[in-house]
Amino acid sequence: MTAETHWDVAPGERPTIPASEQETSSGFLVYTIGLLLAVILTVTSFWVANTSVIWAPGVPAGLAVLAIAQMGVHLVFFLHITTGPDSTNNVLALAFGVLIVFLVLAGSLVIMANLNENMMGHSELMNLQMPR
Repeated sequence: MTAETHWDVAPGERPTIPASEQETSSGFLVYTIGLLLAVILTVTSFWVANTSVIWAPGVPAGLAVLAIAQMGVHLVFFLHITTGPDSTNNVLALAFGVLIVFLVLAGSLVIMANLNENMMGHSELMNLQMPR
């Protein structure tokens, strides 16, 4: 890449490489590895859910670990989110999305935990009379 083409690239964008220099085999390899890892993790999660080899209370924890690993495989191999300088905005958007999901989940759990305290009792509900 010459100095002239270096300055023609906007910040955060990758320089355009001529088709003759692109390595399609490496891109195919990355997607193939990602696919194989995703299939292995999916098959493993089905096995964990249906086996009696694993201690029954540990099955949800095992499935959670496999789900997090599956998300990691998709983020790295298919969405190409890395910690490099080119994907800083992607990492920040992902972190913000995780924060929003955490806040919604935590708020829902707080609401559900206090739901019984805020509801009117059955006896009080039966004693209500309709105004005429």
